Amino acid sequence: MAAQLLLGKSAAVTGGVTGIGRAIALEYMRHGAAVTVNHLDDPRSKQDFEKLRREAPQGAKLAAVGGDIGRRSTGLQLVEAAKANGGGIDIFVANAGVSEFRDFLSLDEDTLERHIHTNIKGTFWSTQAAANLMVSQNSGGSIIGISSISAHLGGVQQVHYTPTKAAVLSMMQSQACALGKHGIRCNALLPGTTRTQLAAGDLADGEKRRYLEARTPLGRVAEPEDMAGPAVFLGSDLSRFVSGAQILVDGGISISLQ
Repeated sequence: MAAQLLLGKSAAVTGGVTGIGRAIALEYMRHGAAVTVNHLDDPRSKQDFEKLRREAPQGAKLAAVGGDIGRRSTGLQLVEAAKANGGGIDIFVANAGVSEFRDFLSLDEDTLERHIHTNIKGTFWSTQAAANLMVSQNSGGSIIGISSISAHLGGVQQVHYTPTKAAVLSMMQSQACALGKHGIRCNALLPGTTRTQLAAGDLADGEKRRYLEARTPLGRVAEPEDMAGPAVFLGSDLSRFVSGAQILVDGGISISLQ
């Protein structure tokens, strides 16, 4: 049996029942962590949580909190649930996000507000709640923000989206400065295009998918599971002196200029 790198740790993952968040939650449980996930409080998300529960390793501790992560109260509830489920909080993954392709010149206010609300406010309030509990525990911790290669790259239909992912990266860097004295590490994962429900429409375009695959040195787009290993590393003691870092998980596409 492979070593359980997170044995005895308590983790929380926002947006943890689909896509990247789901893959991270499952891998954390395989590595021995108690996991508490956040999801939207709607019937479909509740069904997704039940699917996650069925796939969880036998004996794993798994709990959920439904609610809008862009609201401060939801982050506080999630952290309290993680404390009840795992005895505290050691790892917090701010993964929840929205991504919609829209034309810049005709972008409406609601779409912009939706991206700011979930991607920026959701990350800020939830990580603040986690950090406060970590500080009170006086035993350090790891905060991981799921940013994107879009934090560094522009996109024709992403003028409203890329700044929010740059904000997540910047947040992790500033939190690393603010929380280092408490032994709390803060880092960012920057996925490339990943086969999730958010990217389903984009990847359904065969021509664009083939273009992305050809541009990527490793020859394919990412799967959600590709993010789980780096997230385990950042949550584990193997990364005990890693803080303020950004890990690109994009198959090399962001450095492929030719």
